[in-house]
Amino acid sequence: MRFKIILPLLALASVLLAAETNQPAPVPSAPAAQIQRGKYLVENVAMCATCHTPRTEQGDYDRTQWLQGNLLDFKPDHLMPFAAVAPPIAGMPGYNDAQALKFLETGIDLTGKPAMYPMPQFRFNHDDALAVLAYLRSLKR
Repeated sequence: MRFKIILPLLALASVLLAAETNQPAPVPSAPAAQIQRGKYLVENVAMCATCHTPRTEQGDYDRTQWLQGNLLDFKPDHLMPFAAVAPPIAGMPGYNDAQALKFLETGIDLTGKPAMYPMPQFRFNHDDALAVLAYLRSLKR
């Protein structure tokens, strides 16, 4: 019973301490259920593969390049800031855990601004952000 109370408090304390000291906050070793929840959110809710995974000639996702980034082959009708490339997100390269959680919870990227369109400005709750990060970190880059 004590562990059910102490472990979440330790995880929260490490995230808060890391945010205060600008050090990476480690994602606690992710249980399989958390990774599965993250997979569900990435693949069926946020639908990240739509932009971040290339497609085969048949139009299916190229599973050998899953979430490895992709050139965006669509553009808005009107001139506006718009990304030409969806970067790789498998492994969340370039983000420490605290930065990745901030991005997933607020939509604010490493530059302190919302990510460029067409990237949605997500507002995952903390548990879902942890699950998404655990899944993305579980993927090979």
